[in-house]
Amino acid sequence: MRRSPRLLALVTAGSLGASLAACGSGEDTPAPAGGPIAVQATDTSCEVARTSTEAGTSVFAITNKGQKVTEFYVYAPGDRVMAEVENVAPGLSRNLHVELPAGTYETACKPGMIGKGIRGQFTVAGSAAPLTDDAALLAATESYSRYVKSQTGALLERTTEFVAAVKAGDVAKAKELFPIARTYWERIEPVAEIFGDLDPRIDGREEVTEEGLKFGGFHRIEKDLWIDGSAAKSGPIADQLLTDVKEIVQKANAEKLSPLQLANGAKALLDEVAAGKITGEEDRYSHTDLWDFNANVEGSKAAIAALRPVLQERDPALVKTLDTEFANVDATLGKHRAGDAWKLHTELSKADLKELSDAINALAEPISQVAAVVAKKKA
Repeated sequence: MRRSPRLLALVTAGSLGASLAACGSGEDTPAPAGGPIAVQATDTSCEVARTSTEAGTSVFAITNKGQKVTEFYVYAPGDRVMAEVENVAPGLSRNLHVELPAGTYETACKPGMIGKGIRGQFTVAGSAAPLTDDAALLAATESYSRYVKSQTGALLERTTEFVAAVKAGDVAKAKELFPIARTYWERIEPVAEIFGDLDPRIDGREEVTEEGLKFGGFHRIEKDLWIDGSAAKSGPIADQLLTDVKEIVQKANAEKLSPLQLANGAKALLDEVAAGKITGEEDRYSHTDLWDFNANVEGSKAAIAALRPVLQERDPALVKTLDTEFANVDATLGKHRAGDAWKLHTELSKADLKELSDAINALAEPISQVAAVVAKKKA
């Protein structure tokens, strides 16, 4: 996900992103050999306490000592995202649980949440039984993979319809289909973000040009439709969007996920809400942010649903809290229904946005505890 300078100012000033960044800083983390790997992030450096570890589950403890909101990533070759944590506000900390087999990786801090990041080499040696050796965790990943396939199928179908309307010059139809097609993307975005530059090609906002990338995909077409009021020049962009969506559907359907990717993804989707939907940055031309907001919450709920049997066995109190807070978010967001659709972001008052922020904050805290529960080894 690519952020704008205006969004960074909002987050740094103490918006929801900062509140979410605080969640999970005191969570109960398992202690692999050597304990959590400390990461000291500033605006100009990314100091990782160890540059190697043993295969299995690792915990990175990221502290932001800079002035800018930052992110932390673990990349496999080809910029394949193994794990990430977003919206780490100045002065705050976040823990990131990741399951890593033997191999060579890169760590990266991204001050300002843009660019390729400040990178360093990281090596994993040896072998360890995967978390999916636990039958319940294996069942969770298989369940979630079925969900992903259901969403990618709908994503391809709806994007094809959207592209057809754009190429036909039917602006009204394309506007109608835009938030619908994006719903399926937003539900599974943490999976879609794994595959290098495919995410910014499909979902990058205008600021990607500052990183040497071409502004295309959904948001370029959104700008054409709502700002220019024409799709006359959008055909090639629409063709490329459909090509990229087909590629990501193929990759996502073939991906074998770790249970920790489900847990981290559930939290990442709430970070998505904070970073772009409540602020209105995501769909800045169409103002259809609440479609995306709802889809992010639904995607987070699906990941937790897949993990539910494990969570129920290991921490039933956490499950009860999650159920309560998901219901609260649904009820709060439901106030802004407009028939079968949603109100535009521009129709929401500051009080409305504050209420939505509070509901997401209340859900984000227990969601941040899920990865630690999943990572615990059976006695």
